[in-house]
Amino acid sequence: MKETRSRTVGELADVVKGRVYGDPQTVIRGIAAIEDARIGDITFAESLRFLQNAAQSEASAILTPEAVETFAAGAGGAKTIIQVSNPRLAFAQLLDLFAPEQYAGRGIDPTAVIGADFRCGGNVHIGANCVLGENVRLGDNVTIHPLVYLGDDVEVGDNTVIHPNVTLLRGTVVGSDCVLHSGVVCGADGFGYLTMGGKHRKVPQIGNVAIGDRVEIGANVTIDRARTGTTRVGSGTKIDNLVHIGHNCDIGEDCLIVAQVGLAGGVDVGHHVVIAGQSGVKEQVKIGAGAVIGAQTGVMGDVAPGAFVSGYGAKPHKEMLRSQAAIQQLPDLMKKFREMERRLKALEAQAGGDGGSSESGVSGEDEPGEGA
Repeated sequence: MKETRSRTVGELADVVKGRVYGDPQTVIRGIAAIEDARIGDITFAESLRFLQNAAQSEASAILTPEAVETFAAGAGGAKTIIQVSNPRLAFAQLLDLFAPEQYAGRGIDPTAVIGADFRCGGNVHIGANCVLGENVRLGDNVTIHPLVYLGDDVEVGDNTVIHPNVTLLRGTVVGSDCVLHSGVVCGADGFGYLTMGGKHRKVPQIGNVAIGDRVEIGANVTIDRARTGTTRVGSGTKIDNLVHIGHNCDIGEDCLIVAQVGLAGGVDVGHHVVIAGQSGVKEQVKIGAGAVIGAQTGVMGDVAPGAFVSGYGAKPHKEMLRSQAAIQQLPDLMKKFREMERRLKALEAQAGGDGGSSESGVSGEDEPGEGA
């Protein structure tokens, strides 16, 4: 485990490049949310409301935004404050500082089964009951937790962490500094069939999967091998749990793909795209760089770069919001429509049934001396 020694507030401020109000020698042993914080913890508050709650907690120090000058100058009471320009980033840095490592030791467990022509860099860890095929290549500092399967010709880059029960099938390539969570399957056959005479004939899938650097893949994600060529995930992309990526997809760099998204075969996703949860994308669709796909969207056609689309059929987000707002008004609109219809029928009945008496009544009112 990583050593989680105590640190002073001054040392933490150096890490996050913050300014200290109070005692820089205050000792910090851990990091916690406001409601869980105890003496010796540092907590995080990004607004005055949370700062006030943090001041009443047991935490020994608080991480705050630079903007809250009056609070830091005295409203924090006995709390020591570290002010930073980006408290969320600083909190993440401190979480990393106090977090335990993902492994307890290094080396290859004696229960691991390793095929011929295996090569690896330095400081590699392979856990219990892992199975590695032939011609597997591992970079430096790779961590493979127990019960992982790596097929023939798999390559894994430096500093990558592979959690238990991950399966990387033949020819899969994973870059450096990646994290693959439990249950990930890369390189299963793409979903390809020919239907002839009512029967489905499998089309061989002979390509592979290639994952870039700094990619994180959530639990139970499946990425299919290409029919021919490569299914790609670009560097820096983050994929949430329970996502499916079909054969021959090409996903750009620094994308965010949220839980339960499904991409059919051949989808082309540009750089910096966000695909929100439970969205589905039709085969061969192209999503332009910087586009945002709203939650539960059905993408049936190409999406322009920078567009924000949502809804089934994926229309511009503002247009979809107007449509949703109009739908909410339908009950009132129908009520008004029925009232207008009732009035119109009444007017038509009056005009058709007593038009003559109405005319004589008008002339009678105009007669001079009437009622005298």
